[in-house]
Amino acid sequence: MAKLAVFDFDSTLMDGETIDFFAEVLGFKEQVVAITERAMAGELDFYASLIERVRLLKGLPQSKVEEICADLPMIPGAQEVVNGLKEKGYTIICFSGGFRSATEPACKKLGIDADFSNFLHADENGILTGAVGGEMMYSQAKGDMIIRLQALLGVTRENTLVVGDGANDLSMFAHADTRVAFCAKPILKEAATHCVDVKDLREILKIV
Repeated sequence: MAKLAVFDFDSTLMDGETIDFFAEVLGFKEQVVAITERAMAGELDFYASLIERVRLLKGLPQSKVEEICADLPMIPGAQEVVNGLKEKGYTIICFSGGFRSATEPACKKLGIDADFSNFLHADENGILTGAVGGEMMYSQAKGDMIIRLQALLGVTRENTLVVGDGANDLSMFAHADTRVAFCAKPILKEAATHCVDVKDLREILKIV
């Protein structure tokens, strides 16, 4: 029987918000953190907040982005939960409203089967333009993608596990019977079947 586990990336698999690490280099961290917090709490439209935050990254070299993304800190237990779920027969996918520059290397290291996220645009000199594109920019994007994956893999919602921390994970929560709010905002906890409030992803192995 096919089983699917979908994880958010920022503040779920990775310990922090990728965009905050970028903004710190440019001196905009406090401004970006404030916008991120409001978006994850469901106080701001995710698409609008993403556009606003990425605009502040204009001028950052792509080489610096790759340097930061090569060394992002994972949440304790990230490798163990991936290994444990694979032993239980799960296909493991990462969805992120963040960026492929971060999810791709991290998911390769962890052994995650696929990742879906957005792309930061850079000019011909490898400098970020402040623009972003991709499939995961909208508040309903994760929900739409999980429906497609369930159909492709032949997985029912009964055999779908989702794990996230913020308001933009609500759309994927709507399509899974096992919904884990991980160190999450109150808006997501309300939609969860399980809440994990300790920063250790191994706790999820006790649920499935």
